[in-house]
Amino acid sequence: MKMEVKKIRYALLFPTLLILLFWLTFLLEHGLGMDWRHWGIFPRALSGLRGILTEPFIHSNLKHLFSNTVPLLILGWCLFYFYNEIGFAVVPSVWLLSGFLTWLIGRESWHIGASGLVFALTFFLFFSGIFRRYIPLMAVSLLVVFLYGSTLWNMFPIAEIVDPRISWEGHLSGGIAGGICAVLFRKYGPQKPAEESEDNEEGQEEPEEGQPG
Repeated sequence: MKMEVKKIRYALLFPTLLILLFWLTFLLEHGLGMDWRHWGIFPRALSGLRGILTEPFIHSNLKHLFSNTVPLLILGWCLFYFYNEIGFAVVPSVWLLSGFLTWLIGRESWHIGASGLVFALTFFLFFSGIFRRYIPLMAVSLLVVFLYGSTLWNMFPIAEIVDPRISWEGHLSGGIAGGICAVLFRKYGPQKPAEESEDNEEGQEEPEEGQPG
């Protein structure tokens, strides 16, 4: 039981620290009355490349930040609890890849926020469970669909019609990055336990008397 509690706490540690950094950045920006959106991604501009690293830290308002906080905490916990061996490799991989794809396909405006990371983790967790065909991990896939499946429409241009401020390109890039990383990491981390071969057990005959065993 103590080991399980430690595992739960450990899985919460990194997502919590990351979210605290997001909040600290937001409080500094708005507390100082500054506008840091130029630290986001501006597609196909060399100056916009730096946003691949910094985009998730920048949020337009409190609602924007809070809408990413809860999913990141839940998805980050799932990642580091069920895929703890590869969690620290997955996060930078989906972070950089989703940011670069946004830089490639995005509209010519500043793209900010951690929602691309949210979509990346969502797709990574979903496809990783499916690829491994291991019931506990497939259950995580179903949980992810149940919690965030309704947000998938935000990955398509229709989202821009509903709210022009939504970076559907960032969401789509995150989804693609999560799917790609799920493929790349499918042989790493937890796997479906190898089934014991009943043939090996049943095929062994008792040695006859006088016959070497």
